[in-house]
Amino acid sequence: MMLATLPLLLSAAAPQAIALADTAPARTPVATSATEDSQVDPQAAPKADGDIVVTARRREERLQNVPIAVAVLSGETISNTGAFNVNRLQTLQPALQFYSSNPRNSAINIRGLGAPFGLTNDGIEQGVGLYIDQVYIGRVGASTFDFVDVERVEVLRGPQGTLYGKNTTAGAVNITTKKPSFEPEATFEISTGNYGLVQIKGSASAPIAADKLAVRVSTSVTKRGGTIYDTKKDENLQKQDNFSVRGQLLWQATPSLDLTLSGDFSLQNPYCCIQYYARVGATQRPLARQYTALAAALGYAPPSTNPFDRVTDLDATINSRQEVGGVSLVGNWDIGPATITSVTAWRYWDWLPANDRDFIGLPITTVSQNPSQQKQWSQELRISSNGKNKLNYTLGAFFFHQTINTQGSQVQGTAASRWLLSGADASNPNVLNGLTSTNTISFDNTSFAVFGKLNWAVTDKLHLQPGLRVNFDKKSGFYESVVSIANSQYNFTATADNVAALLASFPNPSAGRTTFQNQINTLAPQRYSPRFSAWNVSGDFTVSYDATDDVHFYATYARSFKSGGINLSGLPLNSTSTGVDLSTQTVKPEKVNHFEVGLKTQFFDRKVTVNVAGFWDQIKDYQATVNNNAINVIRGYLSNAGEVRVRGVEWDSSFRPSKQLSLYFNGAFTDAKYTDFKNAPCPPELSGGTATAPGGVTDPAGTPGGRSPAYCDISGQILPGISKWALSWGGEFNVPVGDGKAYVGYDGSWRSKFSSNPSRSLYTDINGYSLSNVRAGFRTDKWNLYGWVRNVFNQDYFELLSTQSGSTGLIVGQPGDPRTYGATFRVSF
Repeated sequence: MMLATLPLLLSAAAPQAIALADTAPARTPVATSATEDSQVDPQAAPKADGDIVVTARRREERLQNVPIAVAVLSGETISNTGAFNVNRLQTLQPALQFYSSNPRNSAINIRGLGAPFGLTNDGIEQGVGLYIDQVYIGRVGASTFDFVDVERVEVLRGPQGTLYGKNTTAGAVNITTKKPSFEPEATFEISTGNYGLVQIKGSASAPIAADKLAVRVSTSVTKRGGTIYDTKKDENLQKQDNFSVRGQLLWQATPSLDLTLSGDFSLQNPYCCIQYYARVGATQRPLARQYTALAAALGYAPPSTNPFDRVTDLDATINSRQEVGGVSLVGNWDIGPATITSVTAWRYWDWLPANDRDFIGLPITTVSQNPSQQKQWSQELRISSNGKNKLNYTLGAFFFHQTINTQGSQVQGTAASRWLLSGADASNPNVLNGLTSTNTISFDNTSFAVFGKLNWAVTDKLHLQPGLRVNFDKKSGFYESVVSIANSQYNFTATADNVAALLASFPNPSAGRTTFQNQINTLAPQRYSPRFSAWNVSGDFTVSYDATDDVHFYATYARSFKSGGINLSGLPLNSTSTGVDLSTQTVKPEKVNHFEVGLKTQFFDRKVTVNVAGFWDQIKDYQATVNNNAINVIRGYLSNAGEVRVRGVEWDSSFRPSKQLSLYFNGAFTDAKYTDFKNAPCPPELSGGTATAPGGVTDPAGTPGGRSPAYCDISGQILPGISKWALSWGGEFNVPVGDGKAYVGYDGSWRSKFSSNPSRSLYTDINGYSLSNVRAGFRTDKWNLYGWVRNVFNQDYFELLSTQSGSTGLIVGQPGDPRTYGATFRVSF
């Protein structure tokens, strides 16, 4: 049923409905009590009885009673700790990982699962769902925006497909904004800091018609100067420039029917996002074609070989502009025994980038960009039982459709021949100068699902909770790359249709044929139209036992699927470079077996909370970058690894001995490995030489200039992006002073070493690091003034490390922010 017609139907029947019962499905206008998670957010006071209310299971429930590993961060904590986007949340939530080399190339992972590390491919899905006010967000790039007027953020760990519209195999980030109020209220906040930071946030809500119609408007503006100096441009990079506005209109049509119309617009136009010289390591490429020799031959030296001098010399245009917006209509109709909820949404995402993809100050790749335009429409319809019953239920249906259109281009420059080629062609700049690939990419995705979850109270203490989901996904795409060059020596246009004829026009062998092969190997013309569709059935079963009001056990098994996909970043070429291997154009679904046990406890009059979860995931057909020598291909593409195993233990704890002191300590131990990945891409130590026969190599030792395998068996190695240990800790102490409180707060985090390459390399391991953030100020019921310092000890660390294409041995990095400091003033009316 579409929400456009739902209001009329609901209005006609609404007078017969009765009031919401004790334990109710989540309803849009209800201001829930989830201002604090005693697990990780002890700063804002909970309800008098220590309860915290969440909507993780699509109904309002006491957090400790929910048999899910879930943590909640209040809007106040997000503001006080400076965690104003998903990237910064990971310092408070050890099981959450966020990686982003630019907004388009971003991924949210939970427990190390969610998206293939370091890849951007529109044809596959995220394993972690991002929801804002119940609306599924199809582009994870939207998570790089500042939070606007947030009430709380829930981080759910583990599969969530039987309660949420979009299937998510690893978890979900559920963001809830503040709702319109029938009492006038307003909030204003301003922050200023070093690097020219200015951040302004404001919100206001008021009734339009008493108890019937209310409005809320919120906005946020962030501007900050760059932290990395570009000597070529004489400008600072990694700037921030964000603007967001959000409006909501709440209509309480009857006591049992409410409708909320929301609209939002966000524009992000930072001068970023860059990676640059970090270190150099030996590869299997001939020594004369590795970074040190190539740089010397071209008379090049980076402005610094210490990446934490924060100096680079990138010469190509840099930009990461994105625009996000949409409208949604959420309706809740209480029909007595149950509440019907409808969520209708339309959203768009517009991405306009420019990148320096050679990462140095030489004209190797002068243009690299993939502007994209995404549009999505979704409809979710749920019915959930009201009250405390012997059998409670949530049943739903979800429809999702999105389109993405991309217009990519890449242009090689005057240094490309020397840097990328060997032999006679390397000494002729015209071979690659001006070589251009123009890409046309389109994607169409339709998804439909029905899902449900039961909660059977066998006794007052024992609950059995089965869930089921039936899902259909259909994906289709189009990819075409046209390669051309026009300079004083070469002039041609190569397409998928004529590339074989162009190659045949050269005598075999001949210098002209070799040159043409070098050109089309550098940028390959190809065209294909992949298709994928499949039904799948998934489900879960949870047993929970409430030993006492404050001690709760649960155990869960889930069989989940991450939908299959299509390759939309180009396919591997055949041995003659005149065609592609079409068997690689689709990607099989991931199949997940998930096991979890948990304990949630509170004691000492609920002043202490300790929650522990242990989990074990087996993922077959893990979606990853692979190589396949059996089809004579030595290029990477997106396909399926055999199997991955992820297991670990997490804990969330807090201690609030008095109104003046609150403490927390959270942690995650995660053991994540490829148990079967025999055709993986090789690490840089083993890349760049002449391909050997099938068999692969597992030992990362090698002789520079030797022979390298076409693929590597990395079974038993760790997954990228996951620290074995991750911790967060902190607290706040306050002293009453007059009508307010003086306070100091501290938030610390630490993560151990992790790999930053799909196949682990000594060159791309990121060492463990610890970050400390402090704040001190004075607050009353109406206003709050405090100073803050982030990364107090000015820790040098990388967020990402990558390899320069071409196996030159250059490793480039993206440093985290240096020490920043400033002050914030917030006032409420």
